[in-house]
Amino acid sequence: MKASQVILVAIGVVVLAAVGYMFTAAESPEAYLDKIEKERDRQFKYIRYNIESPLTEEQKRNFKTLDFYEIDPTYKVKARLIPIEDKKVREVPLTDGSVQRYIEHSYAEFELGGKTNKLLLLQSKEETDMRNFFLAFADETSARETYGGGRYINVRQDGKNSITIDFNLAYNPYCAYNPDYACPIPPKENLMDIAILAGEKNYSK
Repeated sequence: MKASQVILVAIGVVVLAAVGYMFTAAESPEAYLDKIEKERDRQFKYIRYNIESPLTEEQKRNFKTLDFYEIDPTYKVKARLIPIEDKKVREVPLTDGSVQRYIEHSYAEFELGGKTNKLLLLQSKEETDMRNFFLAFADETSARETYGGGRYINVRQDGKNSITIDFNLAYNPYCAYNPDYACPIPPKENLMDIAILAGEKNYSK
């Protein structure tokens, strides 16, 4: 066998091994569903029992469940990370009229609902892990099936130029449960004109 053929065979073996690893290491549908269910159970227990829960003691006594959309893997998207070169501090309005300061870090661009969407990723000025971001958004379900003030997702950069956004993990801000809390309002860039039928629905008292 010629040296060039040996190299080609070796490359082929490496490629096949990489593909095989990709399929074996990939999360199975069952494992994914289990992971989301566990996170939802954790959310419920926190809201129901934690001392820092936004619910009043009276609300806790009557609190039975959180309401979610069915888990839909199509709402887990891989987004292109588009850095903002001239990063600025934005004063994000809160529901009580005050403001909270975040860094405008980057945009996440992805395909969903038959169109290209681009959402602004914010980063807390106190964040110590530069791969963590805060995503506040509203969509066509807001004030209908979901909280009118929008929902949140905590996202983490998982590639050099990419980030995974899983809308199945979208959760309500504290003010959805108790108006005494002040919560960040989604920036205008994140008012989506498609329905995100994933994540937490509105809280019913």
